[in-house]
Amino acid sequence: GWAFENNIVIKNHRNLQDRKKAAQFLLKENPLCPVVLDTMENLSSSKYAALPERLYLVQGGKVVYKGGVGPWNYHPQDIRAILEKLK
Repeated sequence: GWAFENNIVIKNHRNLQDRKKAAQFLLKENPLCPVVLDTMENLSSSKYAALPERLYLVQGGKVVYKGGVGPWNYHPQDIRAILEKLK
């Protein structure tokens, strides 16, 4: 489950339909980022190792930068330099 500072509470999902409902709920809040949903096995989460934190740069559907696992190998300045070169 998730609880956000703005009081949006999402309970633990028991099935994919629960996850879909949660994603649809979040979409109604007009988020500033894409909303995606993972499988119940959390395949995307485990594949991208997004915890504790990690930066990726995706261009044309391909990962062109995969940052180190945070917090010690988390370097936002690396991705900033790549983005500056792409301007």
